[in-house]
Amino acid sequence: MAMSNYIEAGSIIAIATSLTMWQEKFGLTSLAVGLLAALSANAFGAAIGSAIGGPLSDRYGRKFIYTYDLLLYMVGALLAVFAVNFAILLTAFIAMGIAVGAGVTAAWTYIAEEAPDGQRAAHVGVAQLAWSIGPMVGFLLAIVVGPLGLLGSRIVFAHLFVIAFITWWVRRGLEESERWKAHRDDPNRQGYWKSVGQLFTKKRNLTALAFLIGVYGLWNTVAGQAGIFQPRVYEATGLTDPAQQNWLQVLVWGLTSLFTVIGFMKFGDRVSRRWLYFVFALIGIIAWAVLIYSPPGYFSLFAFAIGWGISSGVGAQAFYGLWTAELFATRYRASAQGFLFMLARVMVGVLSLWFPLMLESIGLHGLGTLIIALLVAALLIGTIWAPNTSGKTLEEIEEERYGTRAAIRPSLAAEALAAAAPAAGTSAARDGSPQ
Repeated sequence: MAMSNYIEAGSIIAIATSLTMWQEKFGLTSLAVGLLAALSANAFGAAIGSAIGGPLSDRYGRKFIYTYDLLLYMVGALLAVFAVNFAILLTAFIAMGIAVGAGVTAAWTYIAEEAPDGQRAAHVGVAQLAWSIGPMVGFLLAIVVGPLGLLGSRIVFAHLFVIAFITWWVRRGLEESERWKAHRDDPNRQGYWKSVGQLFTKKRNLTALAFLIGVYGLWNTVAGQAGIFQPRVYEATGLTDPAQQNWLQVLVWGLTSLFTVIGFMKFGDRVSRRWLYFVFALIGIIAWAVLIYSPPGYFSLFAFAIGWGISSGVGAQAFYGLWTAELFATRYRASAQGFLFMLARVMVGVLSLWFPLMLESIGLHGLGTLIIALLVAALLIGTIWAPNTSGKTLEEIEEERYGTRAAIRPSLAAEALAAAAPAAGTSAARDGSPQ
């Protein structure tokens, strides 16, 4: 399931590294380039997919989405490989974006629901790791095939088609989420539309939605521009060589992958998530401030790459994937994911439409105020209102938040009892009681 994140991030990087070449090939304006970016997997395309995929995942199951979404993705990837004009390219980006939005929503929900209760951050981190490796591989491929020009970019999209096909083939054997099946089989469950209606009427849900948009939506508005327009940002600082730009991005995503493992996956279940979030969000702000306001040169470029890479490994997206699964009930967990992911991608899309023009007209310093403001707001919201959910089962969290305990399948209940049995036996031995 984590491969959905590899494919999503890989799609964004494939677009980012090829936009200039598509622009030259088809004679596109900056507005047309912004439209390609805005309707892709980076923004509106993914927003449409998540708006559709989230509700369908809650109504028909997580497996329903990951059985079909990659078929659409593969069609889009093939269109990109063989695109001969702007219309075909735009169609390809939209198709890939819709598939990505639907797939990522179901994948994040599935991974969190199937994770062992005491290792939820570690398992959600696997999706974050795949999301980090995707861009790293994408930029490495861009370097290798760079001398081929646009043909090289087509090869990068072809590699995504192959990965999508392999992922789709493997996914066919995956079982449905145990927690979703427990909800489906619960005789006391409410109707689907009534449940989804509560997502937007219960105060706890509304505050959770607002909190997560503050954490992820604001941060991702910046990260989305960095993902697809970072080569243009580097150009604004004086780094114009595409190969050097790509190597710098390999460093960013290599560090993101590394710190996802040694930071988020290792400590996300063991230390205060509030402080973990704060420290790494602050590192990200410092990285952007150095890039924007320091004198252009290798120091500012490497400082940014190192800081932003480290920060992203334990950043808002990892916490978003974790907290979204924890703060919403099973009956509308994927719908919440879809709604939030949709809003976040819309926010990216709105800025993407104008980002190239703004970068040309007011420069990086002009955009810097907006970038820093969004990151500072995300830091404050995530630090002040971080939920206390570490170490609790999803059922315990649901009972605390809603006053009702979610249904759980016997297989999951048996695992919980088995895990508790050794601890109970040890306690009895200490008390001198019979075991």
